[in-house]
Amino acid sequence: MESKIASAIGLKTHPVAIIWADEAPEGALQFKPGRWGCVMSLMAGVATKGKTSVADRETYGCWGGGVGLGFGNRYETFPGGLEGFYRFLSDGNDKTEMGRQIGAGMEKAGVALADDFLRGERYLKDPECTRTFVQSLPIRDVPSKYVVAKPLEEADPTHDNVKSVTFFVEPDALSALVILANFAHPERENVAIPWAAACQVMGILAYQELDRDYPRALVGLTDISARKNTRGSFGNNAMSFTAPWPVFLEMEKHVDGSFFERETWHALQS
Repeated sequence: MESKIASAIGLKTHPVAIIWADEAPEGALQFKPGRWGCVMSLMAGVATKGKTSVADRETYGCWGGGVGLGFGNRYETFPGGLEGFYRFLSDGNDKTEMGRQIGAGMEKAGVALADDFLRGERYLKDPECTRTFVQSLPIRDVPSKYVVAKPLEEADPTHDNVKSVTFFVEPDALSALVILANFAHPERENVAIPWAAACQVMGILAYQELDRDYPRALVGLTDISARKNTRGSFGNNAMSFTAPWPVFLEMEKHVDGSFFERETWHALQS
């Protein structure tokens, strides 16, 4: 389907539809089973090149990506288990004998993750903070075999089980999307910026919004690891804006007759 929003904001990339499916689209890009990869790199390919991608319980790229797309708690399979992940996201695994042994094996094998595994990404204060974060995530096992990401214009809402639509945008367009999300109901919180991996914002956190009486849109790509991995596709200034499907449909209805027709928006486009 075509999007009025995409046209109004002058989007140069494709809006990305996230779909639950039991069949993989023919010719879709997919990680090889067991191979590491960043889900957001696949999302960038959908947005910038119009290439549909698909993932399942064997091809989700990385542990956070498996969690983010909705394939259960894949952190349990992280090197060193959950405790290994809790230290990885915080102050590192080099403080324990088991952690040092695993890290040494990674370094010997040339695993790129070894340094962060040992010394930590340091996105959270300590392992206990990471434990709290993981326990707060709406981890789920989706009922479908696949999670598909495809350009919105190739999605068929009468057939596809569309869960959300994500726009990758720069600040002016992000501002417009926030305004549009609040257009009819400014008394509610209609947009949130959760802290999580970029794929988790597009995935499980957006899925969770569908369970709310009034789903919110989510701003993401505040994950600097994902920003590093997608910088070649999006440049330095992109953010993501994920609208759960009913929110997207509501926003589409309000494009005509809105601020998009007024001078202030036009001035930002010149």
